[in-house]
Amino acid sequence: MSYPITRLRRLRKNAIIRSMVRETEVNKDDLIMPFFVIAGQNIRNPIRSMPGNFQLSVDQLIPEVKDLVDRTGVNKILLFGIPESKDEHGHVACREDAIIPTAIRALRGIFSDLLIVADVCNCEYTTHGHCGTIVNGDVHNDSTLRTLAAQSVTLAKAGADIIAPSDMMDGRVAAIRQTLDENGFENTPIMAYSAKYASGFYGPFRDAAESAPKFGDRSTYQMDPANSDEALREVREDIMEGADMVMVKPALSYLDVIHRVKSEFNIPVVAYNVSGEFSMVKAAAANGWIDEQRVIREILTSIKRAGADVIITYHAKEFIC
Repeated sequence: MSYPITRLRRLRKNAIIRSMVRETEVNKDDLIMPFFVIAGQNIRNPIRSMPGNFQLSVDQLIPEVKDLVDRTGVNKILLFGIPESKDEHGHVACREDAIIPTAIRALRGIFSDLLIVADVCNCEYTTHGHCGTIVNGDVHNDSTLRTLAAQSVTLAKAGADIIAPSDMMDGRVAAIRQTLDENGFENTPIMAYSAKYASGFYGPFRDAAESAPKFGDRSTYQMDPANSDEALREVREDIMEGADMVMVKPALSYLDVIHRVKSEFNIPVVAYNVSGEFSMVKAAAANGWIDEQRVIREILTSIKRAGADVIITYHAKEFIC
């Protein structure tokens, strides 16, 4: 039997050659690790649906971040807050003594080489669990923008490196950009959750952040999972309004969207490997159905191969280790 001159298996014959010709490599500089920060002291509440993750008070957050940096070299984190009290509009998040500004100041006093991304949304801070002010049973877009802009300034004053609005209100990037600039934070980047879908993969996050809506769902402001052309429109609008980075969330069911966004726009693309995607891996691994480390690496590689420049993932620590 004759064979072709080209034999592609030649470049797979051993680990050294495979590594040498590998097209896509995920490393620590690509990863952001999320943390959930809760008001109080000496609190380390396990998140049942997200094994290995915790609600952490600020005093417990500090050693957790130190362990991440020291053991893995991952020096980028994303913070979500669980406050002591909530209100109808999320105004509690705009206070200088709110949980995330407090955490940022504490981290800034200890870590000189740590990038802090601050999520901006109201769902963790409203009594009803929606992402903005409710008028006539739905989130009122324009009044919500004022709260988001005020929250962003508070976070920037506390020392956040990047502001990341995740609310999916129309015009919020422009409102935040203008308000940041007016307050002297024109050099603070915005990482916009530009194509955030109304996904079923957020369940464990809502347990962790205590942010499940008390009525209805978020389909009137988050995107329909069936749409990808609309995602490009959302991304284009955010870029025009001043976004410095754009995000697709979730990642695994939207690899095609990540690829389309990266192909269409010359801008850094972030992908969020969300809580449900994380928890499914953990559940399958706990049952012995998969090789956990192998699957984690395969998932994160696929996200980067699709076009993501940055990956937010709860696997950050174990991926590197």
